[in-house]
Amino acid sequence: MTLRSDAAALLADLVTLRRDLHRIPEIGLHLPRTQERVLAALDGLGLEVTLGKNLSSITAVLRGGKPGGTVLLRGDMDALPVTEASGEEFTSTIDGAMHACGHDLHTAGLVGAARLLAARRQDLPGDVVFMFQPGEEGWDGAGHMIEEGVLTASGRPVDAAYGLHVSAASYAKGHFVARPGTLMAASGALAVRVVGDGGHGSSPHDARDPIPAACEMVTALQTMVTRTFDVFDPVVITVGSFHAGTRRNIIPDDAVFEATLRSFSPEVAARVGERAVQVCRGIAQAHGLDVEVSYEPEYPATVNDAGAYAFVADTIRDVFGEERFTEMADPITGSEDFSRVLERVPGAYLFLGACPADPATAPDNHSPRARFDDSVLGDGAALLAELAVRRLALLAG
Repeated sequence: MTLRSDAAALLADLVTLRRDLHRIPEIGLHLPRTQERVLAALDGLGLEVTLGKNLSSITAVLRGGKPGGTVLLRGDMDALPVTEASGEEFTSTIDGAMHACGHDLHTAGLVGAARLLAARRQDLPGDVVFMFQPGEEGWDGAGHMIEEGVLTASGRPVDAAYGLHVSAASYAKGHFVARPGTLMAASGALAVRVVGDGGHGSSPHDARDPIPAACEMVTALQTMVTRTFDVFDPVVITVGSFHAGTRRNIIPDDAVFEATLRSFSPEVAARVGERAVQVCRGIAQAHGLDVEVSYEPEYPATVNDAGAYAFVADTIRDVFGEERFTEMADPITGSEDFSRVLERVPGAYLFLGACPADPATAPDNHSPRARFDDSVLGDGAALLAELAVRRLALLAG
């Protein structure tokens, strides 16, 4: 029996697990109910399980029957602070929380890969580390798991790492998509508080109005992008939060805004935050105002190793057919903390279409109306297992 056919036999169980997880979404680094259900799903597989100390992570090591290398497979488990409006019969039972990014499919798919590989443990020349990770959505769960030793969980450094992400739109159901090199953007957070002196709206000359200066900063940041950075090494800045004042005739003491900064190369990622801070400080000084401004790098760019990408692409074409794989022309501006792993380990990340409708019009990931076709779970689990089997065989020579 092939991994793909065995995965098809597991599909009903994986769908049940995915829908159970969908009903109980948890946010952040601490996911006790999710962790409990995943542990139950892994029970009996003979894995060496380690739980996170400072987060609800699960690191499970499968020992192969022969000596060899180590491959890591990753699935993230956390949900988003979104109130679900998908209409699914297994909708979230938690107010203000939803698996709007498909991490419930990632978790169930990784459980499927663990079951497939455990059934073949005696033939594996090496070990597999299953990385069940909380806190991807802005909590740097991958960074925490690395600090707690996930990359050496088998007793030796991981040789290769793979992960996949489902998409509610953009790609046809069951279609795999990736690219060599930079796949996803680096991200950073800019926080600004412009401080003035409040007063009456009729007499702005008797106050120090922070709002015009803050507005000027917002537009100047966009100009900074086009006048400071090469258009062929792009930067995206979005101010997603802006707050000031209480009434139209009151000049407030301060104005605050927050922005997300995205970039695609280490050189630009190192410069863009510093330059944004300079712009905001310069405008505040020009207006005679004070400013509190900070920039925090978040995730680095997700970069696929060229050799690992080629290996993944060849495996997909061999197992699923040429028509099931497309190489992306450009990276996307979303970010992903699996980048932490790929900074340290040769590997690759890819996307799997899970759209149950027309991908051109369907609600995308993070939408309260996002829906995912869980019939792709079997193929996702089969691919992860296939990558581990084939990579361990190559490492064994």
